Amino acid sequence: MEYAILSSEPNYTIFKYGSHTIRFRAPYSLEYYSTVKEWDDGYLVVMAKYRHNKQEEEEYIDLRPILEALYFDADEFLKSIKEVRIEYA
Repeated sequence: MEYAILSSEPNYTIFKYGSHTIRFRAPYSLEYYSTVKEWDDGYLVVMAKYRHNKQEEEEYIDLRPILEALYFDADEFLKSIKEVRIEYA
């Protein structure tokens, strides 16, 4: 598998790759992610929809500090991911 999945649920962002599912806090007003604009070795630029805004906003997610806080070898974990796709619950 060369792609990972990004999704959301109330108050959380979910990043799935292989057998790993990583959940981390998201802004309370996040409704969903709609598009991955860029993937760069752990850094994501995505379009997100928030309750307080009628239009989607560009959002930035840096996975490296999250992975390191969870004692992952970030370089090893991220090296095989070529793409990130959005999945809706």
